[in-house]
Amino acid sequence: MSAASPDVLVIGAGVSGLSTALRLLESGLTVTVRAADLPQQTTSAVAGALWGMHLVGADQRVRQWAAVTLDRLRQLAADPATGVRVLDGLVASRPAQSEPPGFTHGAGVLTRCDPGTLPAGYGAGWRYAAPLIAMPAYLDYLTDELLRAGGQLQLSRPLASLAEAADRSGAAVVVNCAGMGARELVPDPELTGVRGQVVVVANPGLTEFFVGDHDQPDQLTYFFPHASTVVLGGTQQPGDAPTEPDPATAARILRDCAAVEPRLATAPILAHRVGLRPVRPRVRLEAQLTDGGPPLVHNYGHGGAGVTLSWGCAQAAADEVLRLLA
Repeated sequence: MSAASPDVLVIGAGVSGLSTALRLLESGLTVTVRAADLPQQTTSAVAGALWGMHLVGADQRVRQWAAVTLDRLRQLAADPATGVRVLDGLVASRPAQSEPPGFTHGAGVLTRCDPGTLPAGYGAGWRYAAPLIAMPAYLDYLTDELLRAGGQLQLSRPLASLAEAADRSGAAVVVNCAGMGARELVPDPELTGVRGQVVVVANPGLTEFFVGDHDQPDQLTYFFPHASTVVLGGTQQPGDAPTEPDPATAARILRDCAAVEPRLATAPILAHRVGLRPVRPRVRLEAQLTDGGPPLVHNYGHGGAGVTLSWGCAQAAADEVLRLLA
């Protein structure tokens, strides 16, 4: 290992990789982040992103990781430059169920709505407040913080294996935050993609978010206002679905969101985005010793809760790294 070699190499520049790298830098380690794509080109950039445990495998650790992240996001919301805001909103269900959806657990107080105040077709609803993150701004903030703290961000061709990453970096520990890339990089056949498509429109004046279930299990209706824009969604299609926007899906998203909020019907369309959520039966966050190479720490498989778990998982990954180095 050369004098210029970092203590830790982090693979992946999405929200998990950047958050983990920052937590490691806060621990006094030298860190290089290596990725095939810039942060703005990762799946994280497509996210909505409302705090909530969505499409993440059952795991007793998940709620604690989400709680750690919730605290951090609430702190970051004090700085407008982060892109994080705590916003009021409504979550609605078509059947008149008695309990709010599971992804809201841990957010705080939820107030049940009078059914007469809900959008047409919805039988139950709850109002609450949660962090909502404008991902382009947030990823820029995390990148700036990484560089300001002395971390390095390197672009490289896609890696063939984790062993190749270790050999090329000379790092004492490698942290795998590759997201969907871990399916081939590890390899990990348990990791599957769940397609998410969104439409970004100019904000016609919305100040609250909305999340509603849909008649079809692979569809959702939601809109998340981010200052001058609104992210409309969405889909949750499992499998190796195409990552090009589908015009019919975009039209359905616009129609369903406008049915809830008529002002969206005439909002100018700014962009169409698609990403694959890295879903796994269980988040993989663990250390792995290698044969002759540096040890690994895996931190991937966060499903639709990458932002929600980011700081909690970053802390857990950093703890594993410090244990290995000790």
